[in-house]
Amino acid sequence: MHSLASEKTRAAAGWDKEVDVLVVGSGAGGLMSGLVAASNRAEVLIIEKAAEWGGTSSTSGGGIWIPGSDQAKAAGFEDNLDDAFKYVRALSADNVPDENIRAYVDNAASMLRWLTAHTGVQYLALPYPDYHAENPGGSAQGFRTHLPLAFDGKKLGKDVKTQRFPSPAASLFGYLQWTFAETHQLLYRTKGWIAGLALNMGKYWFDWPFRFTSRKDRRLTLGNALTGALRVALNEKGVPLWLETPMKQLVREDGRVVGVVVERGGKLLRIRARKGVVLAAGGFDKNQDMRDQNAPLYPTAQYSGGVTSNTGDSIRAGVEVGAGTMNLQSAWAAPVFYVPGEDRGRLCTIERALPGCIMVNRKGERYLNEAASYHVVGQQMAARERDHGDASPSWMVFDFRYRHQFPMGPLLPLMPDWMQSAGVRKILKKARTIEALAAKMGVDPDRLSATVARFNEYAPKGEDPDFHRGEPAYDKMYGDPRNQPNPCLRALTRAPFYAMPIYPGDIGTNGGLTTNAKAQVVDEAGAPIAGLYAVGNNAASSMGESYPGAGVTLGPGLTFGYLAARDMTGAND
Repeated sequence: MHSLASEKTRAAAGWDKEVDVLVVGSGAGGLMSGLVAASNRAEVLIIEKAAEWGGTSSTSGGGIWIPGSDQAKAAGFEDNLDDAFKYVRALSADNVPDENIRAYVDNAASMLRWLTAHTGVQYLALPYPDYHAENPGGSAQGFRTHLPLAFDGKKLGKDVKTQRFPSPAASLFGYLQWTFAETHQLLYRTKGWIAGLALNMGKYWFDWPFRFTSRKDRRLTLGNALTGALRVALNEKGVPLWLETPMKQLVREDGRVVGVVVERGGKLLRIRARKGVVLAAGGFDKNQDMRDQNAPLYPTAQYSGGVTSNTGDSIRAGVEVGAGTMNLQSAWAAPVFYVPGEDRGRLCTIERALPGCIMVNRKGERYLNEAASYHVVGQQMAARERDHGDASPSWMVFDFRYRHQFPMGPLLPLMPDWMQSAGVRKILKKARTIEALAAKMGVDPDRLSATVARFNEYAPKGEDPDFHRGEPAYDKMYGDPRNQPNPCLRALTRAPFYAMPIYPGDIGTNGGLTTNAKAQVVDEAGAPIAGLYAVGNNAASSMGESYPGAGVTLGPGLTFGYLAARDMTGAND
């Protein structure tokens, strides 16, 4: 508790509030920074410009890529950190320093150990192959990607109502949350899927009296489980989180960042940070002007899966106090569906690898391996659009058998067309023949027919001579194991046939402020700006323009948030 004398001194200095550590942004990296700092006896304040907390992290799958974890060892996988470094180093951009990659690889397991010891979230290492497992140092066995177990949102109390909802692509009907295992059960409709779905829906609808005041599912999974557990731990330490409090500028005195100016309740407030400011407010996903200036391959803010509050404010604020920037042209690329009226694109992860579908450009031709990682497919789509102008939109084409078995983005199986949402009905194309479907898509019927015929010729043999779909370890991860000889390939033969537009998009930008191995923001000459740190998509990613495996967005965000807080509070344990 500060004395009245210190309050008067602060007022005289022109500060409205004073803390040790100020965190800008409430995604996983920001919450982690605040929690580690508070655990090291720092007075912490977290500010969030949106009316909901959790950022893009809450809308994500919650996965983290952690080499050499205790969880992986418990599962019988002995990792090698030098292999992990070699794997990332070869994929990352040349301008990313070795020491940044090394800091992540060497500290990720320690971060996860601390996270699970100090919060209620628990993670499992999964046999989820690296996206480029065939590369030197890659893991075809997996066990570097970790996913969180479900978390009881009732522990959040009233704060659960202001937690950001999961992405529509990561929830059922836009509200019902599910785990990775439940997704698998529903996707393949394995034994017990009806009972499992009914049980979870029952828990949701009979969560009385809460259900009468909120649509939120208090059984938190994926990204909601991670951010929910972090927020509970912060609440236990008494760390305040101010919503609807945008940062307006950083304050730098004598070369050091000493605080920020924020807007709260219609008033400007000056907040001093004695030990440091952590910028954790995401990228510039939804800032069309910044995209036009920096991200020519990914120009359309509307198609980004990032949250609407990600407009690059803190990146611009960092530049104003002398911070360097790096790789602003880069994004976490992805193919996305866009449903008219929604505020973001829907990431397409699983659907492309399932048998009975293909992706074609506006000429009606395949041009990539549909089952590759979403980052690779998103990059290839964007490059194709830049070079040929025929990939935005592209089209996912599938037959009745696929339509009945699997989802295609927002199009749900088993539900008749007329029961789908108005937005989905607007973009869905359907016809009795491939030629008639082509006409509705606006592509050349002869080319599309030839494309489907060639695919159908080889698919029953499990072969894709053009793009080798289903051969890499990652492809098989989302294929249907019941479909042999290739879990990703099946001919499109059963009418009616369907098509849905799919766009080159992203799940967030990942170029940003330049940082060092301690997450300190550095200037154009590489010198640290005292008192200023950046983590998550606020900072230029140590992955460069690559995406080595599931969880290389949140994994570094949490790890560098952990390192930043330890550095500014002088933690030695």
